[in-house]
Amino acid sequence: MQETNLDVSAKTVDDAIVKGLAQLGLPRDQVDIQIIKEGRRGVFGIGAEDARIIITPRKIKPPPPPPPPPPPETAVPKTPELIEELEPEPVSETVSTDSTETTDSEDTVKDEPDQTRTDIETCGINYLSDLLDNMGIQAEVTSRLGTDLIDEGESPPLVFDITGRDLGILIGRRNATLRSLQYITRLSINKATGNRKPILVDVESYRVRRRQSLQQLALQMAEQAIKTRRRVVLEAMSAYERRIIHVYLRNHKSVRTKSIGGNDNRKVTIIPK
Repeated sequence: MQETNLDVSAKTVDDAIVKGLAQLGLPRDQVDIQIIKEGRRGVFGIGAEDARIIITPRKIKPPPPPPPPPPPETAVPKTPELIEELEPEPVSETVSTDSTETTDSEDTVKDEPDQTRTDIETCGINYLSDLLDNMGIQAEVTSRLGTDLIDEGESPPLVFDITGRDLGILIGRRNATLRSLQYITRLSINKATGNRKPILVDVESYRVRRRQSLQQLALQMAEQAIKTRRRVVLEAMSAYERRIIHVYLRNHKSVRTKSIGGNDNRKVTIIPK
């Protein structure tokens, strides 16, 4: 299927690239970028022009034949309704103080004994390694605490990192494949260990890079809201990604944030104070 080109304008080419990658939910190495205009500052604001680029997602090679179906308890969701059960991620969405706003919640982060964590790590690494091997994908699975994926005062989740070459297939369009992979991994670990410790699955540090891109986008769109004195509505995002925007701007002195819409169309709105 042909991907849709994205036409992006911003003050500089770099700003436009960051903005476009955040909107597509893709890393830099999965897109082609055509610079239409370099942009210029002008003199005293006169004659200034925004940079303009065209971002084209690269075609991703089709996946290898699927492995034999897992047991029913760990089966990959196949319908849009089941895919929705992947949301939210293992943290709560922070929202504005508006009384009409709802909250996307998830399991409370709890400290686990070292032995329990070791059991969970072993179970997760073995499950993911076997799954990747059955898919014909050569990659390494390691575990760590996700201290780079939390905000101050939060307990870090356990992260299973998958590293290797040409692993874009494990992320998918708008990270849908990655979320499915994370979902079945959680089910397998919960069934095997009886624990519900928050777990994330990451591929080549995609989640870390996506978090940074969203924070940059949040700051740029906040500046736009302040400059124009008009609210800015971002693209539809998962609860996990919306929360990143909310938390990053929650102490901003000039804007506030609020989630609007429902189901697949829930978006963050940045509102000037």
